[in-house]
Amino acid sequence: MFSFIKNRFYFYGISTVLVFCALVSPFVLGMNLGIDLTGGIQIEYQAKTGDLDAVKQIAKESAENIKKTTLVKNNPVINDIVTYNISGTDRFVVEAGFSTDKNYSETDIEAAKASFTKNLSDSLSQKATQLNYVNIGASFGDYIKTSGVKSLILAIIFISLYIMYAFRGSIAHMASWPFAVVTGISLIHDVIVAFGLYMITSHFFPEFKIDTFFLTAMLTILGYSINDTIVVMDRIRSNLHGGSGKKENLSHIIDKSINDTMRRSLLTSSTICIVIIAMFFFGPESLKGFMIALLFGTVIGAYSSICLASPLLIDITKRK
Repeated sequence: MFSFIKNRFYFYGISTVLVFCALVSPFVLGMNLGIDLTGGIQIEYQAKTGDLDAVKQIAKESAENIKKTTLVKNNPVINDIVTYNISGTDRFVVEAGFSTDKNYSETDIEAAKASFTKNLSDSLSQKATQLNYVNIGASFGDYIKTSGVKSLILAIIFISLYIMYAFRGSIAHMASWPFAVVTGISLIHDVIVAFGLYMITSHFFPEFKIDTFFLTAMLTILGYSINDTIVVMDRIRSNLHGGSGKKENLSHIIDKSINDTMRRSLLTSSTICIVIIAMFFFGPESLKGFMIALLFGTVIGAYSSICLASPLLIDITKRK
């Protein structure tokens, strides 16, 4: 039987390196933010011809050319442009993210947005019809970022408190707070590492942006991760109640519990990954970033539940 307790410091080292790389990645690579976090415009078009991909390509090329001439104080003001189809329809969307530089007034930015929209629609007048126009201000993006971070923090706190409540009095002569602590640490670890992996991916593939879908994926990761962690913790509690605690030390019981549940955890995570990969390749274009973030979180969540959360109990409780 493989001993996760004896080898736990190797796993601690791996996690420390991953967390460190994730924390420095925004400063080294920069933040590839979506328009819902930075502010920008979203324009929906309906193709007049049957070849949607050809019209979308024309729109993409036109938008890139107009981007170069859309200036504020003689400086380019558009950060990036994304064009994607709306699945199952003859429509496509053009998104343009605008600079959040404080030297530009709101009037300047709004004038640039209006100019970009008019020029793009004029260039596509023979190929597509404009249906919808959404203008997202920078203040709304700040609100979304603040709300997302607060939601993640509160979710981790309340999940940890629930674990402490659920395990209260379940093991004689052992407090329930260590279960809450290791749960909180593993959840924080999962979110940070998944964030870092996504940051690296978005640096090389700019279409994967940090947006509201990404924040939703981070919250979903907490649910996947805590599911595996609770299974292992519950098996530890079951093995202690089963009487093995009188003959074996806690290290052996935790190792046995992890090995008992590892196959189940890996199979469950693998099944989830298969579904995520299928949706990544065959689902809507706008959800690809969400799926890749979810994939990272599922893999990291399975790793932390097996290799990090339970071994931490030994170092927190110091009970042999």
